[in-house]
Formats: sequence, C-alpha cells, structure tokens
Amino acid sequence: MGKGISNSQYKRALSNIDVELVKWQYWIKAKGLRVMIVFEGRDAAGKGGTIKRLTEPLNPRGCNVVALPAPSNREKTQWYFQRYVQHFPAAGEIVIFDRSWYNRAGVERVMGFCTDLEYREFLRSCPEFERMLVRSGIILLKYWFSVSDEEQERRFQKRATDASKHWKLSPMDLESRNRWVDYSKAKDEMFFYTDIPEARWHVVDADIKKTARLNCLSHILDSVPYEDVMPDPIVLPKRAKQGDYQRPDIQTQNFVPKKY
Repeated sequence: MGKGISNSQYKRALSNIDVELVKWQYWIKAKGLRVMIVFEGRDAAGKGGTIKRLTEPLNPRGCNVVALPAPSNREKTQWYFQRYVQHFPAAGEIVIFDRSWYNRAGVERVMGFCTDLEYREFLRSCPEFERMLVRSGIILLKYWFSVSDEEQERRFQKRATDASKHWKLSPMDLESRNRWVDYSKAKDEMFFYTDIPEARWHVVDADIKKTARLNCLSHILDSVPYEDVMPDPIVLPKRAKQGDYQRPDIQTQNFVPKKY
C-alpha cells in the first residue's frame, strides 16, 4: 500500500474542495438540478467517511443522506425499488445513498436473503430502472469503493479493539470476512449487467482513506459541471441600539456543568 499524503496536504486539499462543494450546491439549487449519488463497496472500504466529508460543508436543507435499514415485512411485499424511490430528489436537491438498491446484487445475493429468481429479475430491471431515471433528468452517480483483503482485515481488527467503532462491526461484516470470494464474484456479475453507458460505475481505490476521499470528492465535482453563483459576501451593518434590558439572575438558570 502506498504512503498517501501528509495530514497537512490532506487538510489543505479538503479545505479547497469544501469551498468548491459549497459553490457546487449553490449551482444545483440555482439550476434546479436533481443529483443522486450511490455509494457502494466492500465493508470497511471508507464509504461512510467519504459521505461525512462530502456533506460536512453542504447545507443539509438541500442534501439528504439515505441509509435504509433492512426492509420491513410490509416492504418485502412491495415492488423492490419502491422504498428507495420515495427518497429521490426534487429540483435543487442532492440525495446520497449509503448503500442502495444494489443490496440485492450484494449482501442479499451472497447471504441468500433473496431467491435466484428475484436476483435475476433485479439484474434485468436495474439497468432499465436507471435509464429511466437518467431520461427523467436525474443526474445519477455510482461509486464502488474497492479495498484489498489485507486492508479490510486491518480495519476490521481496528474496529474490534476500538470501543468507539464497535458499532461499525456488524454480524454481516463479520460474515463477509469468510466470503471474500463470493462477494467478489457477486460484484463482478453486478458490474457486468449494471455498468451501463447511461450510469457508469466509478471505482474508488480505497486502500488509502485520505486519497480515496479526495479523489472521490474531486470526481463528483467534475461530474456535475458548475459555475460560481454564490452570493456576494454579506457586509453586516452596525447593530441598532437595543432597548433597556436587565438580565435575570443567572443563578435561577440550570447550566450544563463545566467539566472541561
């Protein structure tokens, strides 16, 4: 694995990208664009960290992250794509899927949570579904985070020993350690059917987290051309004089204890 970049280089690059992401979102809102970004990939490949860095500088009123739990009994009886469609963007909005309908081609396929018939129907339906989205005007970006077997294991071991990261190590993650080849085969078949010209898969080499984040964020900016339509900086006028006011005795208020 390569050395990557220094912390100072990373922070400078991320700071520049943050400014561009703000401009990017202003452009999307001004032009009424509908942007949808799908994040998929190996467990512990760094999808979550990249999504956090993507959304951090953005206005949450126009950017929503969708991370759906396992489907309910009722949802299992719906059209497969139905529970995802309700989260799609309106004009001027960005929607980010932290895993998506591709669960059917990944974990559901490998773990046997769907039938072979359901899986084959997904491979037939998904390309047409995505072509329909693109024809409707939605800008659809799909990213696959790729990480080596050795690096994934290193990250799993870190999660197992770091109490603050225990929640990131689910039973499905543990099972995926024993099914590396099965997941590889499922990903290859998924790409064969769903890497279509209208909605290509973009693979992110994620063995080095910092460079993976920067490369992915830069690619997102390049994939949706934008111009700087940010409003001019606000010049704050002098504050108007305030009326008479006497603050109540602060001893009557319940303050948070100062532990730090």
